[in-house]
Amino acid sequence: MTVNQFLQYRFFGNNIGTYLVCGAILLVGYAFKTLLSRFLSHLLFRFLRKQTEDVSERQFQALLIKPIAVVVFLITVFLAFKVLDYPVRSSELDKSDHWVELVIFRIYQIGFITAICWIILRLIDFFVLVFSRRAEILPSRLNNQLIPFAKDLLKVFVMIIAFLVILGKGFGVNVTALIGGLGIGGLAVAFAAKESLENLIASFTIFLDRPFNVGDLVTVGGVTGTVEKVGFRSTRLRTVEKSYVTVPNKSMIDKPLDNLSLRTARRVNFTLTISHETTSDQLRRIIADATATIRAHPLTTNEVQLQFTALTPTAKEAAVQYFVETNDYNEYLAVKEELNYGIVEAVERHGGKFANVLASSQLPAERLQGLESVEQPVLGK
Repeated sequence: MTVNQFLQYRFFGNNIGTYLVCGAILLVGYAFKTLLSRFLSHLLFRFLRKQTEDVSERQFQALLIKPIAVVVFLITVFLAFKVLDYPVRSSELDKSDHWVELVIFRIYQIGFITAICWIILRLIDFFVLVFSRRAEILPSRLNNQLIPFAKDLLKVFVMIIAFLVILGKGFGVNVTALIGGLGIGGLAVAFAAKESLENLIASFTIFLDRPFNVGDLVTVGGVTGTVEKVGFRSTRLRTVEKSYVTVPNKSMIDKPLDNLSLRTARRVNFTLTISHETTSDQLRRIIADATATIRAHPLTTNEVQLQFTALTPTAKEAAVQYFVETNDYNEYLAVKEELNYGIVEAVERHGGKFANVLASSQLPAERLQGLESVEQPVLGK
């Protein structure tokens, strides 16, 4: 048998020469798919260069090389099998064709649509990276909140479109009729997904009304934490205990929300207990001196209250209240500590003493114990 006769030998509807051409196309496509994907991503980066800000070409290629390589290989597969009579083209496929041919072609269609969707999703990641870099130049809490939300929204929209295309092209579903049918069953679907829809609408309400931004410290529903992300369904909070709490968006707008980051100052409120050994003149001087110390601090407001408010069996009590103009918790603690030392020094400077409330509350029991220890008189002597 000559080489020409060998190449013309036919089986499964094609000769050996045709199979060799198909294999050669597949081999070349697989060998050069990475190189071609790099070249195509380079061209695309040059086209988008003016919009890339500080995003490097390496970062761009890291996002797109793999999905483009998959598309290049799938195109190679299409070109390779196009020289064969199997699988046949989509225009030649109908219900009477062999099910194996139909399944292989449908799988190819689904794979190609999925790869294109993958490229679009990676392009969304790229543009989100660009806008994030711009937000770093002009910091804005709204940008930090809006960019992740827009990213998720666009990705969901692209995946829904890809799913509809797969239904139409891969499974032959009449997408127009399907969307029209959804209108008939829309009430049932809306009722079943009532909570999800409420949370989705609440997420848009949060962006429009802006009761808080990412990075704000808020209290809602008994939970206090820093807002880390606002999603479609829920808002993520990082608590003081470093736990990660997920709160439904509906609760973020329905329940009273206290945005602690928007307060103008932090309040300090406690009771100063002075011993009864401290005279009234000493107490007046202590209160005046401590009030002046608090007012003199650069981070306190003029709303300082330090007054002798109660006279108890154990102590003379003075109510202390002032406000520290800071949202930084560590700075608030530092100011509070500094003024506490100032109050203690004022008490010591004027000869006053703090009441030992714990010892005073235990005094009756000690007296009782002392009485019990007294030797009883012995009768009959």
